[in-house]
Parts: sequence; C-alpha cells; structure tokens
Amino acid sequence: MGYELIDMCKNDCALFCAEHQSLQHCPVCNEIRWVDTKTKSKKIPHKVLRYFPLTPRLRCLYCSRHTAKEMIWHSRGQSEDGTMRHPVDGSSWKEFDKKYLNFLRDPRNVRLGLAADGFNPFGNMSLAHSMWPVVLTTYNLPPWLCMKESSFMLSLLIPGLKSPGKDIEVFFKPLVCELKHLWQEGVCTKDAATNTFFTMKAVLLWTINDFPARSSLSGWSGQGYKACATCNEDTPSMHVTNKVIYVGHRRFLHANHARRKSLDFNGEPETRSPPKQFSAVDIEDQVSRLLYRVPGKHPDFGGVKRKREDFELNWNTRSIFFKLEYWSSLQLKHNLDVMHIEKNVCNSLLGTFLTNDKTKDTANARVDLKNLNIRRTQCLERKGNKFYRPHPKYSLKVGDRKLFCQFIKDVKLPDGFGSNISKRVTDNNSNSTGLKSHDCHILMQHLLLIGIRGFLTKDIYTPIVDLCTFFKQLCSRTLLGDDMKKANKAILLILCKLELIYPPALFDIMVHLVLHLPDEALHVGLVCMRWMYPFERYMKKLKHYVRNKARPEGSIAEGYVAEEALSFCSMYLRDVQTRFNRPDRNKDAVVEKTKLWLYSMKVQNSPEFHPELYALSMGAGINAFTYIACKVNGFRFMVRGRDVEGTTQNSGVLAEGVNHEKYYG
Repeated sequence: MGYELIDMCKNDCALFCAEHQSLQHCPVCNEIRWVDTKTKSKKIPHKVLRYFPLTPRLRCLYCSRHTAKEMIWHSRGQSEDGTMRHPVDGSSWKEFDKKYLNFLRDPRNVRLGLAADGFNPFGNMSLAHSMWPVVLTTYNLPPWLCMKESSFMLSLLIPGLKSPGKDIEVFFKPLVCELKHLWQEGVCTKDAATNTFFTMKAVLLWTINDFPARSSLSGWSGQGYKACATCNEDTPSMHVTNKVIYVGHRRFLHANHARRKSLDFNGEPETRSPPKQFSAVDIEDQVSRLLYRVPGKHPDFGGVKRKREDFELNWNTRSIFFKLEYWSSLQLKHNLDVMHIEKNVCNSLLGTFLTNDKTKDTANARVDLKNLNIRRTQCLERKGNKFYRPHPKYSLKVGDRKLFCQFIKDVKLPDGFGSNISKRVTDNNSNSTGLKSHDCHILMQHLLLIGIRGFLTKDIYTPIVDLCTFFKQLCSRTLLGDDMKKANKAILLILCKLELIYPPALFDIMVHLVLHLPDEALHVGLVCMRWMYPFERYMKKLKHYVRNKARPEGSIAEGYVAEEALSFCSMYLRDVQTRFNRPDRNKDAVVEKTKLWLYSMKVQNSPEFHPELYALSMGAGINAFTYIACKVNGFRFMVRGRDVEGTTQNSGVLAEGVNHEKYYG
C-alpha cells in the first residue's frame, strides 16, 4: 500500500503518465518537464502528483473477518420504519439499485464518497500555499464507522502553491481511470469472513465539498446570476448596487399562495412559475453543448479568461466524472456542505445583529431599499451634508449588544461539546469575532434562538428562531421523510419572512442554498454522513505529518502510508487474536506458558524481554485508585469542586436569564 509519483506540467495542463509518460515537454503548452538544473545531473520535475491506488486499500477491507462482515452492513441495515439512519435509506441509493441490478446482487461491492479541500500545510496563514488532499470514504460500513478516520482513504495529494481551480480535473485522471476499471471489470478479492474469492466492483456515489470546491469539481460556476446549480438557468437573482443577490423565494410557493400577491417584497405581485426540475437528461444535454477549452494556467492557452457563451449557461467545463458511465444517471452528484452554509448564514445574521465587519446592513444596502422602493422608513436620511441610517428593528442597540455578548461569554458548555466561545467575545463585551465553523454550529442550534428573544420584537425573532430550529432538525442523527417534506415547505415561508425584514444584501448565494437542503436530505439521507467536519479534522491530522517544510507533500505521503501500515497490522493482529481465542483452543495453558517464557526472559536479562508485555501478562492489579475526573462515551465528568472552577460543565447548557419587562411585561 504505497503511492505513485506522477510528474506534471508546471501550468497544470497535463500529467506525464500513460501515453505521455516518456515525453520531455508538455503536450499542451510545450513547457519543459524538468526544472532547469544546469549544475545537477538529476532531473527534477516542476510538480509531482502523489497518487495512492485505491484497489489494494479496498482489498485490505476484506482481509479481516471483522471489517469484511461490516462491509455488508448496508444490505441488512436498511430502515423498515421510514426513519433515515444511513445513506442506504435515501432515494438516491434506492434509485441506483433499481438501475444497476448486477451491481446490487453482491453486497460486497463498494460504494464510495469523495471529499476534496485545500489547506495550508505549514499552519501559517501568512504563507500562501494551497495543497489539496482528495479523500474517499466507504458507505458500505455502518453509520458509526463510515465517517471515522479509520474508514478514510487518501487517494490524491495535489501539490501547491496555488489552488487547482477549474483545472482540478487534470489531477483526477488516474483516480477516474481506476474507478472505471473497478466498475466495468472489477478485481478478484478474497473475503476473509467466508474464505472465498469474489470479483469486487466499486462505484462513486457523490462528492462532498465546500461551495468553491463544488464549483471546481462539478464544472458549474458558483458565481453570477445562475450560481445555483440546482435551480440552474432558473436561479432567482438580480443585481443591486454592488453585488448579485438571490431573492424572490415566493416564486417557489404554489400559484394561489397569498404571499405571491403581496406588494411588500418588491412592489409587484409574483407571477413567475417555480423553477424547473432539471433531469439527468437535461444536464447531459447542457454539458454536451460546451465548447472545448484548453486546461492549464499557461497565459497563451488555458490561462486566458474567455467569455462564456450564452448557451453554455454557467458551465465552465464538463466534469471528468462524466467519464464514469453511471455518473450522469445519479440523482445527486455533488452535495451542498451544510457546515459551510450554516457558518456563512450565522456570520451574516450575527454580523447584522451586532453591526460588525460582517454586517449586511451597509450604506449600499440602504440605497438598494430606495432603488427597489421598499421599506422607505429604513432608507438613508440626509441631514446637512451627511447621510444617516435609521436604526433598524433587526439590529441591536449598543446596550443590548453588550448584554447579548455577555450572555455568550457566560455560557458554560459541556466538556468536549465545543470550544470556549467566551474567548470569541471582544474585550469591551460588545462584539464577537473569530468564530470557527463549529462555534457557528453551536450558536445557530443552541444559543442564538435563546439569546435574541429578549432584544428583538416577536415578529423579528420568530423567523430567526424558526431558521435555527430548521438547522437543528436537519442535522439530527435520524430523519423522517415526512419531516423533511414539511421542512421543505417551512423553509420557503422562513425565507419569505426574512425578505420582508432584512435588506436584500443579506441574501447571498449561501442563504439561497438553504432552500435545497431538505431535498438533498431526502435524496441521500443524514447530513452528518456527508458534511465536511470529519474531513476537516482529518486534513488537520495530515497537516501534523509535515516534518520537512521544503517538501511538505512528501512528508504527508510518507506519514500517511506509515500510519496506514500500522493500522492494517493492528487490524490483522486483531483478527489473528480472535482465531487464537477460539473455544477449541486451550487458552489457559497457553497463557501460563507465555507467563513462564516472559519470566525466564526477565531472569536472563534477555534483549527480547519487554517490561510492558510482562506487566500485561501478570493480569489486573488489586490496588484501587481514585480520580477527580473520568471519561464516559467521549464525555468527561469531574467532581463538583473541579467542575465549579472550570469553564465547562456537563449538566447541559446553562446561562442566567434576564427578564426584559418591556417585551414580556
């Protein structure tokens, strides 16, 4: 289980592999393959892609009888009561099974998900360096295993210094070739659970990325008037003072809904029909019309920015995954990442509450109100030579800001539940900065819906509370299809209410994407099985492998392969131990012989003697020890004296409430 080194063009035009392996110049831009080293005899390539072959790693999953049995969990773990607990319960999985019965016949065939994201391997954000790991996970496994680090397989390590962008498909060629082979022909594999051989096949179900990476992998640009790949050419958008916004969500309501006739949105009734549902045939027809563009960043070729033709819509390129014959028929190809959507929505709302640098209530936003002829009382007012913004109902006053931030600062979360959010509150207790993704997750689902009730009127805070409740329901560990259908209708009304409260500048593409999250949950199941949290943690682990900053890619690859080998050995030894402890073995006699052998090694001062192994062979001790803290199921519990002094506690979320008589009486 090693990895392959594949030379590539410095402009990301092509890989020097397969038919181009012997070339000395790039077949696209004609740049030389090697770095100009006149004083050295060794040829050094400009860039090196590290590819970790997938087939041997999938075979290893069947080398142990434990993992081999878990690899067929999906065939017997389907829900029978309509509750979604795993992607196998989603409509996308079921539709795939109906179309490809040959693949369905053997439950040992592997179903994969792919995640890709960039990170700085040096941990220093002032140094511009973007490396892109591509990670695969196996959805055959039960829900408590398929998103663990032990189930992840590093497939590609795309080198920096810059992000690959739309040229990322060049790097995916070796992986796609192997996926095609695994789908069409398969590989002979031994199943340790049944001690038989079978032909293992594999399929890539979907990708998991943040929105910019999703644009690169799918080929659909996430910018402009048609930024939403789901709405496609019917994306509801318009241009305001200095940006494109995505408003008009009442268009998704049924034709006779009362909000369609309201004039409070833009002064006109909504007569447009809901956006069209684009089928796989429609998408295939769109990408078939794309013009060919040379890949790479060479200024004379692919690096030239070209105008997109009208018939190309928002497509930049045809995704390389369309070379997989089943890809065009998949119900959902690229997931929307709830982690980043929730973070951006939280930052926009919180920034507007506290009027910080992320606020959407800017001077330009007030100009938009005047241009759209809506909410005239909130437009800019001129006093002398200056313009003033009237204080809106959705923004907190200075005194309320301090009370809200003090509420956030005083919250004590359970140990291990989240970071210390009190550190994100500024010294003057009137703002919150530097929130991470998980901080926003906790704020949206646990704190925000409680903290704002005393500072905003009921008609303002109600849609915010409904939005927080929506995210909390969406991120549950189990989902009901009926609940998601209700949430699909509820989120439409929530967004319509928000359009009547906030300035249009709030409605960037991230707020619009919230609309499509319930549909995706119905297609592919639980959010926790397809968001970026576990992959972000995994990439942080890869970053720790960097020892030599002159060659970070090599350090990560070598560290990963070494740990992968250790993990496989421990799995194999666990399987051997299970076979050794079978009932037909005389276990006690073997244990006594082992103890005598270890004791003799100790007496003879043998170099083979290991003190830890000897201590384990002696069995459990009889002395009792006391502790002031312990961990149970991943949660740390402490004695009362230590719990009072700590910044965390394990009896729920606790905060002192304030009775605001002006709102509640």
